[in-house]
Amino acid sequence: MLGTLSVLSGAGLAYVSFAGILLIVLLAGLRSIRETKAVETTTFVALILTFVLGVLVGQGHHYTPVAAAIVMTLLLSLKPALAHFTGGLSLQEVRGAVLLGLLGFVIYPALPDQPVDPWHLVHPREAWLTVIVIAALGFVNYVFLKVYRSRGLYYTAILGGMVNSTATVAELAGYLSSASGDITSLAIRIDLLTVIAMFMRNLLILIFFARTAALTAAGPLVAMILVSVLFLWQQRKEQQTEMGELKLSSPLQLVRVFKFGVIFLVIEILGTLAQKYFGHLGFLVVSVVGGLVSSASTAGAAATLAMHGTIPSETAGIATILTSVTSALSNLPMIHQQVREWKLTRKLAFVSGAVILAGLIATVLVYAADAPSFVR
Repeated sequence: MLGTLSVLSGAGLAYVSFAGILLIVLLAGLRSIRETKAVETTTFVALILTFVLGVLVGQGHHYTPVAAAIVMTLLLSLKPALAHFTGGLSLQEVRGAVLLGLLGFVIYPALPDQPVDPWHLVHPREAWLTVIVIAALGFVNYVFLKVYRSRGLYYTAILGGMVNSTATVAELAGYLSSASGDITSLAIRIDLLTVIAMFMRNLLILIFFARTAALTAAGPLVAMILVSVLFLWQQRKEQQTEMGELKLSSPLQLVRVFKFGVIFLVIEILGTLAQKYFGHLGFLVVSVVGGLVSSASTAGAAATLAMHGTIPSETAGIATILTSVTSALSNLPMIHQQVREWKLTRKLAFVSGAVILAGLIATVLVYAADAPSFVR
């Protein structure tokens, strides 16, 4: 009320009123320090902000002060939860958040917005944007993983799978090797949850950068997700096994980010050259091999090339399907190497084969529908 009425009465009174607000904050802060040796910073900032919102109302603004007041109230109501969360942050996690800001707001604007080589193979800004998106997805899912890891294995598997499905399967497979009893159902659920997360992540990459390619890949990827969900539903009556917390390092480490960037750049260059000299088949072969290294990098490279028109969107979509299939199949030898149980390996091979078969059938149908444009 003071902010609104003071600005309606004239700018001079508004300045005096604001000085009075600052005086109140100063006196209250001094008293708080004397009595409790603490400063209620949040309360004082909210007081000043409320006055400023009143000034905006007096100047005739409506949407901005109302929206800001709602956001401020929401933040105040979430203060205990936010304080608890931030209080538990490690130095490594804080560095990860700073690194994400560095990637997006410092390095990205400084990169050239055009190819830097005569063959137009390397487009620094577009390549770095893909790195930022993948890093952001990994960071968000790492936060979810940290918040929900106490809920058990299944949050860990699917959220960890969206960060890095290969690393998650390798970590969980190590746990399976030391678990007692029949772990067949548990291993199948772990594998299915991680590949579902990987399928979803790769589809999101296409949606971000090449929506037309996403239309091509959506059918097969969704088909594999649905078949995976069906097998999960069949496993619901099996004995539930709990596990300890999964210890994953922060997804935003310089080594990991640059490793992803190098893999992405290599796949993009090889894919462009393969497309140029061997046609669509050459790029698809690169995508299959890339799935053994990083399906996220391969999907990102395919999306970027499709966005620039280097390859058709249909080719990018099918390449993403193939790299996802390769990545899903690579989980099988990792689990077998850790567990060494042929019964589990056979059953997991059947489940994985059924999931992949559904995706390949859907891919054939998509290829048949898009054959004219794909052949061109």
